[in-house]
Amino acid sequence: MTEFPEPRGGESDPGRLFARYLDFYRETVVRKAESLSDDDLRRSRLPSGWTPVELVSHLAHMERRWFVWGFLGEDVDDPWGEARDDRWHVPDDVPLDVPVAMLREVGRRTTDLLATHALDEPAPPGPRFDDEPPTLSWICFHVLQEYARHAGHLDIAVELAGGAVGE
Repeated sequence: MTEFPEPRGGESDPGRLFARYLDFYRETVVRKAESLSDDDLRRSRLPSGWTPVELVSHLAHMERRWFVWGFLGEDVDDPWGEARDDRWHVPDDVPLDVPVAMLREVGRRTTDLLATHALDEPAPPGPRFDDEPPTLSWICFHVLQEYARHAGHLDIAVELAGGAVGE
């Protein structure tokens, strides 16, 4: 289990702090999703209709969209690949392992990126951003809040399925 990044006296690198928080939330989402049965992974318990496996897929695509496609400017096959007909979608024959592997792989890319780029560095203009692209720090804050928000959503879905409550 990835431990919550409690304050440590010597940790002052903001990029490293972002990486630790993103690791924590990423692994929290994985742990919560893996605690569910396959039926519960694919059952929506909320009016919006999303399922836990779709949420994991969304987070993997979201992080790749912001860091790999947006900040690094790399070509990404189907950057909005988690969406179909204006909602999240994962085919029934795709096991949870697939979006989890993608989530962890993009997480490794993000950690490497944060170790090699300054937070005040702007993303390049390109297919993701126009002529006023955000800085890496802005992207980090955005992605971190997406993870925190969706981890909370997943907490609710897991609790409604009768699963464990809390981190």
